[in-house]
Amino acid sequence: MATKTLLQAIHDGLAEEMRADETVMVMGEDVGRAGGVFRVTQGLQEEFGPERALDTPLAESLIAGSAIGLSVNGMRPVAEIQFADFIPPAFDQIVSEAARFYYRSNGAWNVPITIRAPYGVVPGGALYHSQSVEAYFCNTPGLKVVAPTFPADAKGMLKSAIRDPNPVLFFEHKRTYRMIKEEVPDDDYTVPLGEARIHREGTDITVCAYGLVLYTALQVAQRFSEEHGIEVEIVEPRTLYPLDKETILNSARKTGKFLVISEANLTGSVSGEIAAVVAHEAFEWLDAPVMRLGAPDVPAAAFARPMMDFFVPGEERIEAAMLELARY
Repeated sequence: MATKTLLQAIHDGLAEEMRADETVMVMGEDVGRAGGVFRVTQGLQEEFGPERALDTPLAESLIAGSAIGLSVNGMRPVAEIQFADFIPPAFDQIVSEAARFYYRSNGAWNVPITIRAPYGVVPGGALYHSQSVEAYFCNTPGLKVVAPTFPADAKGMLKSAIRDPNPVLFFEHKRTYRMIKEEVPDDDYTVPLGEARIHREGTDITVCAYGLVLYTALQVAQRFSEEHGIEVEIVEPRTLYPLDKETILNSARKTGKFLVISEANLTGSVSGEIAAVVAHEAFEWLDAPVMRLGAPDVPAAAFARPMMDFFVPGEERIEAAMLELARY
C-alpha cells in the first residue's frame, strides 16, 4: 500500500493494464510525448512506445472512431478526450456506433473501448473547460458511465473498465486529481462496475453525491455530527449508468430523508434520475421530500472566481440543505 493521488492511481492503473495485456493502448491528444495535459499518461510512451501510447490529431470524432475500429480488430484502446467539454464532436461515434455494436450484431461484435474524460469545474476553466457532461451518456443503453472520486476506487474501476467487453465512459473530476489522496493497494485488483459505495454510515439523512461535491459533503457531514448530533450517511454511486439502485434505495429507506448533490446543471441531470428512483421506489419510507442540489441552469461556470464558487454547491449550501432536511 502507498498513499497516492487520484491522478497517480489512474496512471498506475493504465500502466499495469498495459504491462499485463499487449492489446491495451492509450490514445488521444498529447497523451504520448507530452504525457497528457494533466500528466496522467506521463512516461507511458517511453515504456510502451509510440504505437501503444499514441498521439492523435486534435479531432475527437477521429479519436473515438479509431478506437472503435481498433477494438473490433483485437485491441483494447483507452481513448482520452482531453477535456469532457470537447466530447460533442465524438458524440455520434460513441452513441450511434460504439453503444450499438453489440446489440445490432446480436452479440457477435464487442467494442472493448474505454473513453477517459476529465470533467467538472476548475478555477479558470470557464465555458470550455469546466462542464459536467455525464448526463448526455446516461440515456444510452449499451454504454457504462462511471465517475469514481477516490484513488483506490479509480484504479480498480479503470481496470474493470479496460477489461469490460463493451464501451465504458470513465469520467475523472479534474479538480480532485491532486486534491484527494489515500492508500492504494500495490497488487492487481479490480473494483466492480455498477456498485455504489457507502463512505459514511448514518441514521438521520442520506446524501448521495459524486465528484468534488462528494468530498465536500463528507467534510460537512463530520462537522454536522459534531455540531448538531445528526448522523449523515454518505453514498457514492461510482457508476452513474447503470445505477446501483439497491444500495441507494436501502440507504433512503434506512434514514427516511434523502439529498442528492452534483455540480451538473439540475435540469436533465443524473441527480434527477436518482431522485426519481428514490421518490418512486422508496416513497413509503420517506419522511420528507427528496431534495437536490446542483448547478444553476446556465451554460457553464463563469471565469470569475466568486461566480465559479456560486456555481458549485459548496459547504454552506450543502450544510443549509442538510439542516432544512433534518428539520422537516
